[in-house]
Amino acid sequence: MAGDFFDQAIITVVAGNGGNGSANLRREKYVPRGGPDGGDGGRGGHVYLVADAHLNTLLTFREGNRFVAEHGSPGSKRQQTGRQGHDLEIPVPPGTVVHTTIDGQDYQVDLDRPGQRLLAARGGKGGLGNVHFATSSRQVPRIAEVGEPGEERELRLELKIIADVGLVGFPNAGKSTLLSVISAARPKIAAYPFTTLQPNLGIVEVGDQRFVVADIPGLIEGAHRGVGLGFDFLRHIERTRLIIHVVDAAGVDGRDPLEDYHAINAELRQYNPELADCPQVVVLNKIDLPDAQSQLDALQQALPVDPEDVFPIAAATHAGLDGLLIRVASHLRELPTPQRTPVDTDEPSLTWPTPVVDPEAFTVEQEDEYWRVRGVKIERLLAMTNFSQPEALDRVQRVLRASGISDALLAAGVQDGDTVVIGQAELVWSETETYG
Repeated sequence: MAGDFFDQAIITVVAGNGGNGSANLRREKYVPRGGPDGGDGGRGGHVYLVADAHLNTLLTFREGNRFVAEHGSPGSKRQQTGRQGHDLEIPVPPGTVVHTTIDGQDYQVDLDRPGQRLLAARGGKGGLGNVHFATSSRQVPRIAEVGEPGEERELRLELKIIADVGLVGFPNAGKSTLLSVISAARPKIAAYPFTTLQPNLGIVEVGDQRFVVADIPGLIEGAHRGVGLGFDFLRHIERTRLIIHVVDAAGVDGRDPLEDYHAINAELRQYNPELADCPQVVVLNKIDLPDAQSQLDALQQALPVDPEDVFPIAAATHAGLDGLLIRVASHLRELPTPQRTPVDTDEPSLTWPTPVVDPEAFTVEQEDEYWRVRGVKIERLLAMTNFSQPEALDRVQRVLRASGISDALLAAGVQDGDTVVIGQAELVWSETETYG
């Protein structure tokens, strides 16, 4: 497990563009002036992140970090709608927290149940064909929309291990050795601080009870501020129900065991107060060494812990492990079990928790040497406008006037020849016309 664990990744997801609408005109024998016949473009494919119970690492993202969904197909004659682009599903392990930034605000979604889906990037709408633009006065419209671009987002993936028990303690306290002797895990161990550079998981069996134990990199003071491996360590124990606090009772590195105990709890409290309140079982390790034996009684009396939850052990010789595991199993039976059942197949996908915005609303601001118009509906319209079609420019003019944007620009002080930016489009303002 140690060599294959990978718990952070940055990826880019790109949804498919919508297909272009068709401006086709009917061409039939004996029909000299056929009407509009162009169909709509198909929607671009969405990008979903899906929690897959078979995964426990983000290792798959070490090599590939850009994922693109299929584009929608263009509309065609006879009012045929283009084919919708295939949605792209990206599997991630349960326990993955997904972060992104939208319009300058940071958002996150937690995929902690198998089967949960996040609509990470939405596919673009298909462009309308010319059949939608026919009116009594414009019976042969030569205008159609281009497909809307799909959303593109940079995502930061952060895996928080879903384990029942988390091992905490200073480097060299003996956590990795303890995990190796109570489970089938085989972490890499050596005699120097920060040996465990990535989490190790082990499954422990006590009678007919099984639970998952996570051994995380050792803490140092300042970890709550990210010092050393601080953040990389602390996020992994946020989900655990019980903490086994491993203390080097022999003080092999010249440390004071009691001070270590208080220092670790202080780091937990400063990172997340709920962690300090998580039930703990304290393990006084290395009692097979003379230095531990000489101070064991005083240490047990000084610890502010229920004596039933303090266990002197020697992980290297397996001494005291049976009582420890029985106590841990007993605690877990009494503690509430988190809801990790798979989601129902009809449960809706999660979306980014962005605020609801009125699509009709807009703002006008002057930025540097141009005017910026922002608004959901108007930006989408400009993104889907084919500026090579004269009728499309007429449509933009009509919408700017009908929506009140033209009046708002004039009130703000726009002048002939000024540049007006809407989304990615740049327009030149004129009292009579706006040019793309």
